[in-house]
Amino acid sequence: MAKNTPAGKTVTVQQIGSPIRRPKDQRQTLVGLGLGKMNRRRTLEDTPAIRGMIAKVAHMVRVVDEA
Repeated sequence: MAKNTPAGKTVTVQQIGSPIRRPKDQRQTLVGLGLGKMNRRRTLEDTPAIRGMIAKVAHMVRVVDEA
């Protein structure tokens, strides 16, 4: 099991790339992050799983804020 991050740690991501003509697993990863439409932002708990998802679609998202 992965270690949990300290309480209150969050990361805000914004979608900057279109999922059109991308592999299905990348589209599903965006949906898992709560994204799917251009310029949509989500604030998520900063965990290793979320960081891995962000890394997988790094070419389509931007980390806006890390708190």
